[in-house]
Amino acid sequence: MKAIIYETYGGPDVLKLKEIDKPSPKNGEVLIKNHATGLNKADWFMLTGKPFIARVESGLTRPKHQILGSDVAGIVEAVGPGVTRFKVGDAVIGDLSENGRGGLAEFVCAPEDVLGFKPAALSFEQAAAVPMAALTAYQGLVHTGQIAAGQRVLINGASGGVGTFAVQIAKAMGAHVTAVCSTPKIELMHTLGADEIVDYTQQDFTQSQQQYDLIFAVNGYQTLAEYQQILAPAGRYVCCGGEFKQIFQAMLFGGWMTRGTQQTMKTFVSKPNAQDLEAVIQLVEREAIAPVMDQQVDLAQSADALRKLGQGHAKGKMVVTIFSAD
Repeated sequence: MKAIIYETYGGPDVLKLKEIDKPSPKNGEVLIKNHATGLNKADWFMLTGKPFIARVESGLTRPKHQILGSDVAGIVEAVGPGVTRFKVGDAVIGDLSENGRGGLAEFVCAPEDVLGFKPAALSFEQAAAVPMAALTAYQGLVHTGQIAAGQRVLINGASGGVGTFAVQIAKAMGAHVTAVCSTPKIELMHTLGADEIVDYTQQDFTQSQQQYDLIFAVNGYQTLAEYQQILAPAGRYVCCGGEFKQIFQAMLFGGWMTRGTQQTMKTFVSKPNAQDLEAVIQLVEREAIAPVMDQQVDLAQSADALRKLGQGHAKGKMVVTIFSAD
């Protein structure tokens, strides 16, 4: 099979298109003929090995798993022993970030407990844009953020893969949503249903007099103190991205800064599982949320797509077509 391989850390230029052996499903796994893969910022961190802490998972000196791509959408080609949920021919999607990735390849094996059935109304490319980004937004808002109808929610980094889903999920949950983005992406935020939009190139949202019940930081460089001053007395701040200085501040000092208050300030990392993926799929199927796609490329153009993603220029998701469904 064809696959995009990287044997050393670096920029997109270290990626190579190679012929390698097709994998075989183990116990509890299915083999997927992969029609499309959605790219995420995590793929950029795995490719570059930066920040260095990313290598704790991926390998200190060289990548342990040499095929990027966590999001997959394809057809079950074979099933391993013990598989009960899926059969050959089923169309599936999933997030393989905790299972070796491997999406930038024509075939990939995946545990059945991180997969769900592809929404029928979506193309494989659209479906591949869903798993990691939508799961991150859903788990961060619902489980960690404990979002509720009527709350005022601010989403910083609203125009990226996670952010576009976060805006839609928050609206589906009945929240009043303020989206923070740059000037070229304001119209997209209107399309997604944001109630208020802050152009961060023109306005510092941390200087607002408004307080928020939930702040979901997908991107940004603001300090915890700046966030705290616009957090409601019982508000929750959830950090799942942005500059690493911001992430580490929340991880190390969030509990200390909110001691003696009803506020919480936490970091959050998504965890793939079939139950939450099914909740996301149901939101897609009732048209409460939909993937926002920036660009589709073929497998040989994966390096270009990752370069655009790494430069922060993507609006929504970058998706790689592996096998065309036509």
